[in-house]
Amino acid sequence: MLLKISYTGSNTPELGYLLYKNPYRPQVFELNHGKAYVFYPEVSDERTTAALLLDIDPVDLARGKTGSAGGGLFDYVNDRPYVSSSFMSTAISRVFGTAMTGRADTRQELSDSALDLTAEITMLPCRGEQEKINGVFEPLGYEVSYESFMSDERFSGWGMSKYVNLTLKNKIRLRDLLKHLYVTIPVFDRQKHYWFGEDEVEKLLRIGGDWLPSHPEKTYITGRYLNRKRSLVNMAVAKLAESAKEAGDDVPDVTDATDAVNEEKPEIKINLNAQRLGSVIAALKNCGAKRVIDIGCGEGNLLNLLVKERQFSSIAGADVSGAALERAAEKLKLEYAGDSMRERVNLFQGSLIYKDARFAGYDAACVVEVIEHLDIPRLAAFERVLFEFAKPTAVVLTTPNKEYNINYTDSGNLRHSDHRFEWTRAEFKDWAKKTADKFGYAVQFSEIGERDELHGSPTQMGVFTLCEL
Repeated sequence: MLLKISYTGSNTPELGYLLYKNPYRPQVFELNHGKAYVFYPEVSDERTTAALLLDIDPVDLARGKTGSAGGGLFDYVNDRPYVSSSFMSTAISRVFGTAMTGRADTRQELSDSALDLTAEITMLPCRGEQEKINGVFEPLGYEVSYESFMSDERFSGWGMSKYVNLTLKNKIRLRDLLKHLYVTIPVFDRQKHYWFGEDEVEKLLRIGGDWLPSHPEKTYITGRYLNRKRSLVNMAVAKLAESAKEAGDDVPDVTDATDAVNEEKPEIKINLNAQRLGSVIAALKNCGAKRVIDIGCGEGNLLNLLVKERQFSSIAGADVSGAALERAAEKLKLEYAGDSMRERVNLFQGSLIYKDARFAGYDAACVVEVIEHLDIPRLAAFERVLFEFAKPTAVVLTTPNKEYNINYTDSGNLRHSDHRFEWTRAEFKDWAKKTADKFGYAVQFSEIGERDELHGSPTQMGVFTLCEL
C-alpha cells in the first residue's frame, strides 16, 4: 500500500523538514505486522514528493487475526497487504507523528502556512461508495479525483473493482492533511486491525476536533471510524453535538448515528468468553507485546489462542491450581510438542498474591476474570505483586460488570457463587485509576459483550500502560 504527498511551489525540498525525513536518505520503520518505508521519488525546487510504502506480512496476519471469517483460506488470501487500510492510518501516526503536531524546529513558519499539496492514495477500498469520497473530502476543501478499474477486464460481468486510486489536492497546512488522512482512511476500511475502546473516541475527537464537528458527514465519519461500535459512536456523537452547539453549527442527529451503526449486516453472534479473549488478544497486539504471561490462566483458553499468534515469542501461564495447569498442558498438547514449542511456552504453579520472580520480565501480563475471586483485603497484595514487583510494560485486566447482572437474574446478585466481589463500572474505574497512579501506570477502559444502554456490557476491561520516566 502506498501514500504519496507532493508539495508544489518553490524550495519544495523543505518538505523534508516538515516531515522530519531527509529527502536524500530512505528510511525503514518496524511495525507490528511489517515494515514502513519512506523515500522521495521526486525532488526538485518546484515539486517534491514523499512516499510512504507499507510492506505488510500476510503470514503474520494469518491464523485467526482481525478480519478472519473463522479461519480457512481467508486468513491467508485477502487484500490486507495491498490496500490503503487502517494499517496506513497507524503508519501515518507512527512515521509522521511529529509532523501531525505541526511542530517544525527549523521551519515553523512554513509548517504554519497553507501549501499546495497533493495526496495520492493507492488502492483505497470503497465497495461501491465512491460518492462518499466526494462527500467526505470536498467539504474539507479538496479537489477530488479518483481512478476506478474493472474487477477483471476478461470478465466484464464481475463489474467494477471495489478499490480506487484517490488523488486529493488542496492549499492546506501539512499537519491538517495528515490529520484528515489519519481519520478518513479507516472510514473507508471495514476491517480495522486494531482494538477499539474509549481511547479511540478520545483520539478521534483530538485529531478531528478542529473540523469534524462542522463536517456535513460527521455522523458517517464517526460511525465508520469507530467500526460501528454503538456505545463508542453514541459517546462520540454526544461530544460532537456539544462542540457543534458551542460553535453554532448543526447538531448531529442521534438517529443518523444509529443509522451509521446499523447500516451493515448484523455481525455473527459469538459467546461472551470468545469476545472477551478476542479483546484481550487485540489489546496485546495493540501494545506490541512479544513476551506475555497469563496470571490465573486456568485451563489455558487464552494460552491456546496466544500460541497461534507469531507476534508472541514467549508465553507463560501461571495458576494456583495444579489440576488446571495439567488440563492447560493437555489443551496445548505440550506432551507431543517439539523443542521450539516447549521453549516458547512455560506453565508453572503460583499465586498472584505472593511475590514471585517468575512473574517478572514480560512485556504484558493478562489477568482475565481473576481478581473477583480474591478477598477484598488481599487486593493490596495483588497490586504490589503485579504492578510493583512484576511491573510489566502493559497489564490487560478484565472483570465482570456488576450492573449488568440484572440481565441474568432479577436479584442482580454476584454472577457466580465463587466470586468474592464484583464491581460496578464506577467502582472498577475508581480502583483502576488509583492503582495506576500509585504504581506509575496510565489506564484505558473498554466494555466487552452485548451492551445494555442502561447497565453497560457484561465485562469491563482495563489496559494499564507503564508510564515512561
